[in-house]
Amino acid sequence: MTLYYSIVFALLVFEMAMFMVLIVPLPFSARRKLFQFLATSEVVAKINYGVRITFIFVAVLFIDAFQRMMKVSAESHVAQENQGFTDFRSESNYHAKKFYAQRNVYLTGFTLFLSLILARTYSLVLDLINAQEELASSVDGASPEDKQYKTQVDTLKKQVEQQQQEYNRLSDELAQAKAQVSDKKFD
Repeated sequence: MTLYYSIVFALLVFEMAMFMVLIVPLPFSARRKLFQFLATSEVVAKINYGVRITFIFVAVLFIDAFQRMMKVSAESHVAQENQGFTDFRSESNYHAKKFYAQRNVYLTGFTLFLSLILARTYSLVLDLINAQEELASSVDGASPEDKQYKTQVDTLKKQVEQQQQEYNRLSDELAQAKAQVSDKKFD
């Protein structure tokens, strides 16, 4: 594998590692700190810029690898139409060229595809974190109407508790009065 395809492979492995970091289940506070670091760090911004430039070169490599694959396929069709493969070495050479061309297309194609998936997953997780923060802030910093509603609910709970206590007291008195009345009837 040539140097630039080795670099593309390293980039693919790096993308897979970053994807795993994005999807690993973390507590909300740790995930928020991680994404805050990724969003605000200047070092990460410079690396991101360099990686985006690299993807332009990967796209060029993809186009080149695709053209080579098509060229190898066309050469095989020409060779088969003329006389076919005459010896084992030419057939092996053709299969090796075809394998390398297809490998390079797949390598660069998967790298480009995973970069799109990685960018979309990052934005979705970032949106999720923002939505969770908004939800937490709306619960913690309730509006005055919500606070008034909560006060009313607390007041109602106290009233229900007091009424339950009064009902229990009155039902106990009624039971005692019935017991006294039934005892006097039998005397």
